[in-house]
Amino acid sequence: MARIELDLAHSYKANPHEDADYALLPLQMSFEDGGAYALLGPSGCGKTTMLNLISGLLAPSQGTVRFDGRDMTHATPQERNIAQVFQFPVVYDTMTVAENLAFPLRNRKMPEDQISKRVGQIAEMLEMSGQLNQRAAGLAADAKQKISLGRGLVRPDVSAVLFDEPLTVIDPHLKWQLRRKLKQIHHELKLTLIYVTHDQVEALTFAQQVVVMTRGRAVQVGSADALFERPQHTFVGHFIGSPGMNFLAARAAGDALDIAGHSLTLPAGRELPPGDFKLGVRPEYVSLAAAGAAGALPATVMRVQDIGTHTMLTAMVGQTPVKVRLPSEAALPQAGEGIWLQVLGAHTCFYANEELVA
Repeated sequence: MARIELDLAHSYKANPHEDADYALLPLQMSFEDGGAYALLGPSGCGKTTMLNLISGLLAPSQGTVRFDGRDMTHATPQERNIAQVFQFPVVYDTMTVAENLAFPLRNRKMPEDQISKRVGQIAEMLEMSGQLNQRAAGLAADAKQKISLGRGLVRPDVSAVLFDEPLTVIDPHLKWQLRRKLKQIHHELKLTLIYVTHDQVEALTFAQQVVVMTRGRAVQVGSADALFERPQHTFVGHFIGSPGMNFLAARAAGDALDIAGHSLTLPAGRELPPGDFKLGVRPEYVSLAAAGAAGALPATVMRVQDIGTHTMLTAMVGQTPVKVRLPSEAALPQAGEGIWLQVLGAHTCFYANEELVA
């Protein structure tokens, strides 16, 4: 295992001149020894590029990659002692499950008794002990991907295990089982795991720290709770949550906040410098309020959706739609009805130039 430090940028173009030329904009980041991390963001944001720079499949166009303080920028994946699990299963169909799992260990000349013990341990963790003597060719896609995961995890001396969207080919009802298994394996083996995904549920349930990325930038690194409660960037507020954070254009002057032509008084102890902001509040923290209540805005109901466990209300504040998550047993207004929404509170965030205002 290793502490991995990145101080780099990468472009697939020979002479990058502007931000759009970079697949990964300049960044400094550390992955602690034994930590579980997720790289989360939409397609094309730089997740796989970062993973390949860590593994050695790519060399950065500028900067360095260090493992435990050693410069490994131009070292091969073998020299870095990296295991990587890809989106689609990579298995040897003519081999049995046991032979597939043992392959990385036999390549390293590990004694057979140790190989047998380690293969048995990983197979038990993946619930494949009963399939060890089956040929891989006859297995379903999810079982083959389990073998790929096992091959990545089987080496006890590995610096880090990198996962590039490994559950894409897995049936949805099996994904949560494998996520749970990976989390359990991390807890037991204490390996450094870095997991690429565009699925926020995968990232937030698996990782101790999530790196949220957009357009080649890492905009926030934090726990699931920090990403939900205090998004450091409007993209994080929008991307994390279902639905994401509501944003309302606001202008501050003294202790007053103008939103859609209505003036609100900032809560006691809260100050903002004069200027334009975005008010951000999650649907979970918006509530129905009495007409004219402090911190509330008038709105018009557009849609009411019964989700089962809760009701999702969509209302217009000026020209901006606002989502409100309400208990299913709440008394609900009807479409077209005028209501007041409480938007100021302890969980309300303010953003200037897309960044959170402290």
